[in-house]
Amino acid sequence: MSTENEGTAVPPAPSAPPVPVDAPAAPAPQGQPPQGQAPQGHAPQGPGPYGQDAEGQSAHGQGASGDAAHHGVSSSAPDPSWPPPPPPASPPYGDGGSGSGSDGWGSSYQQPAPKSGRGRGGLVAAILAAALAAGGLGGGLGYTLAKNNDENTGSTTVSASTSGGDVKRDPGTVAGTAAKALPSTVTIEAESNSGEGGTGTGFVFDKQGHIVTNNHVVAGAVDGGKLTATFPSGKKYDAEVVGHAQGYDVAVIKLKNAPGDLKPLTLGDSDKVAVGDATIAIGAPFGLSDTVTTGIISAKNRPVASSDGTGSQASYMSALQTDASINPGNSGGPLLDAQGNVIGINSAIQSTGNGGFGTGQSGSIGLGFAIPINQAEYVAQELIKTGKPVYAKIGASVSLDDSSNGAQITDQGATPVEPGGPAAKAGLKPGDVITKLDDRVIDSGPTLIGEIWTHKPGDKVTITYERGGKEHTVDLTLGSRVGDN
Repeated sequence: MSTENEGTAVPPAPSAPPVPVDAPAAPAPQGQPPQGQAPQGHAPQGPGPYGQDAEGQSAHGQGASGDAAHHGVSSSAPDPSWPPPPPPASPPYGDGGSGSGSDGWGSSYQQPAPKSGRGRGGLVAAILAAALAAGGLGGGLGYTLAKNNDENTGSTTVSASTSGGDVKRDPGTVAGTAAKALPSTVTIEAESNSGEGGTGTGFVFDKQGHIVTNNHVVAGAVDGGKLTATFPSGKKYDAEVVGHAQGYDVAVIKLKNAPGDLKPLTLGDSDKVAVGDATIAIGAPFGLSDTVTTGIISAKNRPVASSDGTGSQASYMSALQTDASINPGNSGGPLLDAQGNVIGINSAIQSTGNGGFGTGQSGSIGLGFAIPINQAEYVAQELIKTGKPVYAKIGASVSLDDSSNGAQITDQGATPVEPGGPAAKAGLKPGDVITKLDDRVIDSGPTLIGEIWTHKPGDKVTITYERGGKEHTVDLTLGSRVGDN
């Protein structure tokens, strides 16, 4: 990382005494500072802040030689007192003067004459030999003490094998939950007749070999394509599509020659999930199978409209929102609670790359959406029974335009309100704006559709709507529609 120190100049520190020499130091040439002292205007700089750009990466300075700003060079005028006059001759240490044996910073130093025939080289050699001898003695003594300690008392470190054996992870930990759930998840590879394909995730729904996933994961293989499911153990099975619901974005596939030891994941109750509950997502983001990420439930009842990218009919859900990292390839995988129960099916992400909800190839930004398992379980059971989805309906067409005022029953089309349908029986008319379904605020047509599809046909709901500036409330019983068309 490149950093730049951009402080302001500070007064120079006093120079240290020069290195002793055998002869008196020659006076410095006129206009040049003595060796060992910083020129006036140079100053040590304190560490400045890291230079970072808006993306959080280090900004690289020019660092060119001679750049005053980068090297802390002061631009002030030179000190007229520089250079100082030559110091007066002073006696060597110990030969007169004050007799104190000390001098002020910057005074000259003269080496005293040797008092014996041994020069400095002999003295240095003697000191060096003593240091080497002491080092050798210390090293040998340290090795002996360490060796004796190991032989007499044993190692002072503690390994896992001596403190209880293998590491055990409690069932309630993320590692324990993942270890239990992973064997019941699969990586799905779907390939169309044209050879195009993609990767997604699914989980074991029952012991008969049914796997639940997203519709958009298997959509390419619906009409005679190739479909496989691979377990974390490496075992791969061919599979076939049992049924798919485009509107719900739920599909069920079945393993061919399914093994007899399948362990279905336990289904939780998504209605009892609370914001802040811990979540664990399992999937194959960008093809990286058996990936586990964690987070929390960051919101509930989030209206989400998504598409499988084929330009066909969109899917609508009242989703669980999570910040567990979800990416393309996580689709269809289970969203678990802290106990390992499935509370949702990972289905869509909000991405800055595609500018909206969907399954584009951009990465997670912490906004993932899952189909609540209570809804997905009902859809999966219907697909296993009949191979076709069953949708709840009110029997009226609503505008899909973005709005914050509610869902308006459109006045376009031959039959905006289905004759004899639930809405007609309740007295709803084109132009009415539905603002609530039970206690859920409705701000648009997609929000209304997502909320209706959280219910089953035959459920009774309360509709609040506006007509002519006045608010009205009516009860109605939801009807049913079979199939995606």
